[in-house]
Parts: sequence; C-alpha cells; structure tokens
Amino acid sequence: MALFDFFSSRRTLELDSPDPNTPIEDVEFLAVDMETTGLKPKQHQIVSIGWVPIKNNRVQLSGAQYVLIKGVDVGESATIHHLRDSDLEKGMELEEGIDKLTADLRGKAMLAHFAPIETSFYSHACKKLWGKEPHLEVVDTFALERRHMERMSTYPRGEDLRLSRVRARYGLPNYPSHNALTDAIACAELYLAMAAHRPPTKLKDMQKNLQI
Repeated sequence: MALFDFFSSRRTLELDSPDPNTPIEDVEFLAVDMETTGLKPKQHQIVSIGWVPIKNNRVQLSGAQYVLIKGVDVGESATIHHLRDSDLEKGMELEEGIDKLTADLRGKAMLAHFAPIETSFYSHACKKLWGKEPHLEVVDTFALERRHMERMSTYPRGEDLRLSRVRARYGLPNYPSHNALTDAIACAELYLAMAAHRPPTKLKDMQKNLQI
C-alpha cells in the first residue's frame, strides 16, 4: 500500500517529525541528497536520490539507500551527475522512489546541504503524486556553516560553502561529488563534525525556520 493511502484523510503529509524542542542528541536524522536535471522543481526532474540515517550520533550505513528515477531525459545535466538515460532505465518510477524516501523520513528530521533543493523537489513530488505537501523538520549544513562564518565575521563567498570546502575545514576527507548517496553520506559526516563543536542544544536552534 502506498503511503498516500495511509495519509489520504489528511490535508498535509504528516511524517511524525521530531518536536523542535527535542534535545539535538535525541533527534534521528535522514541525510538526503538529490541529483536533478536543473534547479526548478516545476521545470526539472529528479534523477537520483540518496539517503542515510543518523541515530545516536552515528551514521547508519546499513540504512543507506540509493535510487535512480526512470523515464527522465537527463539532457545536459549528465555532465554534472554523469548519469545517462540508459542508466536510469535500471531505476524505478518516481512514485516508488518518493514512497521509499517518505517511509524512511518518518519520525526523523531531514538533513541536507543547501536544503532548499531537496525540500523543494521533495515537496513538489509529493504534491504532484499525492496532492499533499509534506510537513517535516529540516536542518541545513550549508546554513549552519554560513551562520557560523558570519558570527566569526567571515563573510563567505558561494564556493566557500560548497560541501567539499566545508568538509575540508572540519578535517574531513574529500569525496567525489554529484553522486546522491556519496553526497548524503558526506553531509551526514559533516553534520556530526559540526555538532561535535557545538554545545548541547535543541533541534529548533539548528533550524532557523527551515521547517516545511
């Protein structure tokens, strides 16, 4: 049964997200990355999705997932994510992929690097498929690092906040970019490195109005 059937009587797609007042060490996260054909959900399409859970301040690689979305014309975006139309034919329909992601998001906060991409494409897909927009809590490592740099009176340029650049500043190794699962794992590791440098706090203090 698709999750749409379960939520069909509700106006929004409720995911049992953690309360914003939850101590951050008690929050379970799902680090998510999407590769797309562009930046606009109404014009472009999801090519692949990768995700990995974080529980008890550990990356749970056993729960990692990587899905390709079939039926997408990748066009010039192939030069970025290196996926061809023929690669995607081995994948699954968008609804199945979003259904799997939604199931794993239940009870967790979404974690992403520059989260507006993931949240906008995910929200658009849910509305397109099921007529409902999701409500979930979101933490963005891009926004966390930008605020940290600004507090230190360092005003970052765009490239300073790229995932690889931020990871390097936290002493993390460089990974190949633009693979959805690799980037999700890279984001998860970065978040844990960031959290280790911060005092105990609550989920809402890490968000700054990033709920959707």
